[in-house]
Amino acid sequence: MKNLLLGIGSTMKSLQAMLIGFGALGILAIGFMDAAFIPLPGGPDVVVMALSHHNHAMMPVYVIAAVLGSTIGSLILYLAACKGGEAVLRKFSPEKRARVEDLLERYDILAMLLASVLPPPFPFKLFVLTAGAFKMQLWRFVAALIVGRGFRFLLEGLLAVKYGEQATDIFKNHYPKIGLGVAAAIIVIFLFNSLLKKRRREVTS
Repeated sequence: MKNLLLGIGSTMKSLQAMLIGFGALGILAIGFMDAAFIPLPGGPDVVVMALSHHNHAMMPVYVIAAVLGSTIGSLILYLAACKGGEAVLRKFSPEKRARVEDLLERYDILAMLLASVLPPPFPFKLFVLTAGAFKMQLWRFVAALIVGRGFRFLLEGLLAVKYGEQATDIFKNHYPKIGLGVAAAIIVIFLFNSLLKKRRREVTS
């Protein structure tokens, strides 16, 4: 079993290395595969930083390709969950399922946005599957992914342009803090906006 896992890991690394040679198209494919069904070592994050470091001018293109690939791959899971319903969630523990269902029910697009920004081990795929199983509006799902993943990949590209080979270490060491900071900022903005709407309703009523 151990040899099988090592063989699979080696194959995934070779596949990723081959796709990197295709530049933006390779990133799109890596983002798609990583989000949809085949987790690749480091996913599109490491590839965006590596290619952006070697070609600064192409960084925005790499970011867009990563966002598109990740969004399309997540859509595959979303649509599969729409068709399969709650049955696709059975492999997750009841506690995790209940927690994610509650977050999506209460906060909808905001919860999905936070899930797309936060780094592993945050259960992003569970959010995607739950959104599909409970029929979250498609446009809201896609909007959250584009904004959240867009922020993440753009930050990676900017780090690579500015810090070069050190960008990967900086991202690993500091992104969890940055991601949580962004999540907190989004929550504050959401609460502030909700408070404003509530006061406006009180004034007009």
